[in-house]
Amino acid sequence: MTELKRIIKSGFINFKRSGLISWASVLIVTVTLSVIVMILLSQAVLNSSLNQIKNKVDVTIYFNVGTSEESILAFKESILKLPQVADITYTSAPDALKLFRERHQGDYNTIAALDEIGNNPLGAYLNIKAKEVSQYETIANFLKSDDALVSGSDSIVDKVNYNQNKLVIDRLNSIISGAQKIGFLVTLVLIIISIIITFNTIKLTIFISKEEIGVMRLVGANKRRVRGPFMIEGAIYGIISTLATLIIFWPITAWLGHNMTDFFGLNIYDYYISNFFQIFIIVLLSGVLLGMISSFLAVRRYLNK
Repeated sequence: MTELKRIIKSGFINFKRSGLISWASVLIVTVTLSVIVMILLSQAVLNSSLNQIKNKVDVTIYFNVGTSEESILAFKESILKLPQVADITYTSAPDALKLFRERHQGDYNTIAALDEIGNNPLGAYLNIKAKEVSQYETIANFLKSDDALVSGSDSIVDKVNYNQNKLVIDRLNSIISGAQKIGFLVTLVLIIISIIITFNTIKLTIFISKEEIGVMRLVGANKRRVRGPFMIEGAIYGIISTLATLIIFWPITAWLGHNMTDFFGLNIYDYYISNFFQIFIIVLLSGVLLGMISSFLAVRRYLNK
């Protein structure tokens, strides 16, 4: 414990003694952590946008006019058993007619023709939401199979609109898959570049102390005693940079949340506040580990001489 206290104290002394160079290192680590926060926020925006697109895609099953509600609900229960199904919405024939009238309330000819018929020409339908866009084909194949035919459902189903939507669903699935892969690659490249810049900055800081390291080795200091203060110094860089990064992004996300919500489809400020603790932990661990590991690797060069 005594040695640990000395190492920690030496780390703070090193940070204070380095002066401007220490703050330059803090600035570089802050830039690195800012990139990480931007990546987290970008991923949130991307996932929100993809989810909004996913929610606009469904498969609709239209039933013949006059089909009993009991038969439709029994058919619904059989589909709900599929693990790919996230949700099913049932719209009765009267509700379907009401929605049709609302959509065409400005079309006089259509409404007049509907009134002329007298009876409800529309049947009930089910809207099926899959957990993933790629799973709609599995659901459509199930609907074509004998397993789906319960209580005479082969005679009550009028049509399924999957084939009409198949091209859109396939393209959407490709876009989502491509966006996720590109997002991962961009994230990886930015993090690697940031780590390299941070490592070289801390390496320069320790280079200034190489003579001090040599003297400590000559008087018999072990590697842990030499390396420890620099690793503590690296952890200090990470802690200060974490606080600076989170403070910087507070007004930035507030402005974006106030002005860019419609563009992003997500209130970034609300996301930042609601996930602040998780972001804080990620950024703090990233900053501390980045500083300590960079210091460890940079000092090792002089210890092995």
